[in-house]
Amino acid sequence: MGFVFILFVFLLVVGMPAAFAIGISGVLFFFLTPDLPLAITVQRVLAPTQSFNMLAVPLFVFAGNLMNNTGITARLIKLANLLTGRMYGNLAQTSCLLSVLMGGVSGSANADAAMQCRVLAPAMKEKGYDMSYGAAVNGFTSLIVATLPPSMGLIIYGSVGEVSIGRLFIAGYVPAILMAVFYMFTIRQTAKKRDYRPERTTRIPPREVGKALVDSLWALLFPIILIVGIRFGIFTPSESGAFACVYAIFVGTVIYKEMNFKKFMETLKNTAGDIGIIMILVSFSGIFGYGIVYDRVPQALAGFLMGITDNKFILLSLIIVMLVIAGAFIETTVIALLMTPILLPVVASVGVDPVQFGLIMMTVVTMGIMTPPMGIALFTTSSLMGCTPEQTSKSSIPFIVATLAVVVIMVGFEDLMLFLPNLVFGKA
Repeated sequence: MGFVFILFVFLLVVGMPAAFAIGISGVLFFFLTPDLPLAITVQRVLAPTQSFNMLAVPLFVFAGNLMNNTGITARLIKLANLLTGRMYGNLAQTSCLLSVLMGGVSGSANADAAMQCRVLAPAMKEKGYDMSYGAAVNGFTSLIVATLPPSMGLIIYGSVGEVSIGRLFIAGYVPAILMAVFYMFTIRQTAKKRDYRPERTTRIPPREVGKALVDSLWALLFPIILIVGIRFGIFTPSESGAFACVYAIFVGTVIYKEMNFKKFMETLKNTAGDIGIIMILVSFSGIFGYGIVYDRVPQALAGFLMGITDNKFILLSLIIVMLVIAGAFIETTVIALLMTPILLPVVASVGVDPVQFGLIMMTVVTMGIMTPPMGIALFTTSSLMGCTPEQTSKSSIPFIVATLAVVVIMVGFEDLMLFLPNLVFGKA
């Protein structure tokens, strides 16, 4: 399996799309293992797509695209800008608050970062913001989406690792709120230093805030309905994806009346492309994942790490360092698909709760989209904001520190991370 993994990394480095790098490496494993019939490769490509839980992925992608075309996003932006108007660096604060409000809509950190850059870039430029600072803010605040339902990463982690997606969804709110608080504090300190003064100096009229809240009510209700529905058994996590699509169509056509046939067809087209990219990754990872299990990689890695230490905090620290490095080179979805079956048995052997580890893992690997040399959101935000990735990386340092501070809390306070799922679903 070692040679196969080296080939996988090499193909990524030379620029081959991740899905094909996984597929080619996985097929090579079968050629190098005479005891395995090649027919299994076809079976393993199909097997991941037959998971009922995995059905939530395309459904939530469709729901997110629907909501972005129904006027919900525009109303959330208005609300976020209104609530942060009296803060230092209010446009940057808007980006952070918008990520919290958008968590239940986009489900994708990279999509959230790109959307915020497109929306906020003109205003940031007009107000004299350093564009690299804007790129760093929009990229890092989008990481809040990594743990907010319906996070694509949590769905994949839960499906592959057979961890309750409902518990993961409700548990994700605590780290998301922590990240929002730490990011908003970081923005305040850095914006004050850069002299990005508040846009408003007078108190915001309660009537104006109330109107914005009413306009955004349908978006704000969505994650609440989602969690309540799963908790009381109204629908499963997969069925909640179908509900999300119906909900988005209802809001767009009946409430806001901004969804028409042309927009609907455009949404279908964009969704087909997004789902195609995700599902080809999921399918080809089935081949690679089979090789990992067949060669007993999880057991070998567990033995290696346990040989270093059996202290769960040191073990988690080693795994976090490994995931930070992996996240800088490999896409978040790929890591979730390939590393979950390897690492989950390792952390479980030292008593780490799978829900807590899922939150830690998704936060750390999602941070990789904003770290060089291959962070996808680093290049996306830099391109959209008109600056270089090197400039964005330099402006990102305070936000990297803030993210790691949240990860330390997530590792050290298990009861805090599991408070909400234990409260809602009971102890596992």
